[in-house]
Amino acid sequence: MESLKAVLDRFYREYDFAGRIAHDPIRFPHRYREPHDIEVAAFLASSLAYGKVELFSAVLEKIFGIMGEHPYEFVLDFDVKKHGEMFAGIKYRFNENSDLLALLFLLRALLKKHRSIEKALKAHYRKDDQNIGGALAGLMSSFRGTDTSAVYGTDLRPYGLRQFFPSPADGSACKRANLFLRWMIRDRDIDFGLWKGIPGNKLVIPLDTHIARISRCLGLTHRRSQDWKTAVEITRSLAGLDPEDPLKYDFALCHHGISGMCGGKKSDDPCDACVFAKTKRG
Repeated sequence: MESLKAVLDRFYREYDFAGRIAHDPIRFPHRYREPHDIEVAAFLASSLAYGKVELFSAVLEKIFGIMGEHPYEFVLDFDVKKHGEMFAGIKYRFNENSDLLALLFLLRALLKKHRSIEKALKAHYRKDDQNIGGALAGLMSSFRGTDTSAVYGTDLRPYGLRQFFPSPADGSACKRANLFLRWMIRDRDIDFGLWKGIPGNKLVIPLDTHIARISRCLGLTHRRSQDWKTAVEITRSLAGLDPEDPLKYDFALCHHGISGMCGGKKSDDPCDACVFAKTKRG
């Protein structure tokens, strides 16, 4: 019986990362070359990366089409009254049109103050932190603390806006935020590695339904809830397999589920046909 590490490492080595980009929101920031544009595009793409890929991708296509070649400059110049009509009718699931405008408005406020999301997050980062959670909570607090009256007419934070800014402080798994951080910090495969000074082993896995199911199947966690504690526990288990780069397995494992190769049987036992069947920890 092969060890789980041996199976996962082989799965990682042989995985067609380039071939799966077209089925992942990371394809949007990959369209740009300037670091500031990549960062802004990555933040917006990850913010809407929930539900079916084809549905949120259609919304992102509209948004980036409006922004043009340099989304960073567009956001810096964004004015709700001047540009709001350009986004008329664009919404997605829980996010009303006004919530999307508020997302751009709050991102502009953050960039005006810090010049980049990287600098905003690093203002809260401490090298002795166990993981990126404290810095992420600080970043989300910065977004949440900005007055939204310019968008809503009064300082409101409806659910469709709050949903863009989850925080570890609330126990949220912060899947989309952790996805964004993986793209920015991890420096191999399809990830950009634009942000320096934060080790990859400080990252926490972007926990979604696919990762949760496969992780329980592989014994990486026994927790049933999809929250911050579970995400951290899975990450720690993966760190036991690769202490320096535990999230190297994330993309391949997630797309194992997205592609339908993991059928999601009612039982948590590995399916006989699964590539991960008949593995053991260690």
